[in-house]
Amino acid sequence: MNGTRPADIVLRPATRSDAVSIAKVLRAALGSFDWMPVIHTPDEDLAFIRDIVLPRQQVTVTEAGEDIVGLIAVSGEWVEQLYLDPARTGQGIGSRLLTDATAALSVVKLHCFQANTGARRFYERHGFIAEGFGDGTNNEEGLPDILYVRRR
Repeated sequence: MNGTRPADIVLRPATRSDAVSIAKVLRAALGSFDWMPVIHTPDEDLAFIRDIVLPRQQVTVTEAGEDIVGLIAVSGEWVEQLYLDPARTGQGIGSRLLTDATAALSVVKLHCFQANTGARRFYERHGFIAEGFGDGTNNEEGLPDILYVRRR
């Protein structure tokens, strides 16, 4: 850990110029899971962030100093993306992102891979309930997933 406390983390709306840094966080996060198949190149990750996520979703990033260390992307009542630099998990950053981005929503939905036990614990601690289990046929990774819903 580099000594940055959660209070040193700044949340701000993402801009198009953040696309490269966001794609690097996405790749680092996905690459930290031994069960996650690699199905996209770094260039494809960047195109996804630049051409789909940033224009179509409400994206908030977290900065520690000059570095983007996390992001959340919301579309309607769906959390579409929530990724942290793997070195920054367990520091309250994900909680701040999730709380900030969903504060005004009475219903929040997201999908999580069944193999992602850390994320499952995180979402359940934040009041999400598993409402459906998929066999992987509806995601490009082909991995079993869970539909989580939080209602207020």
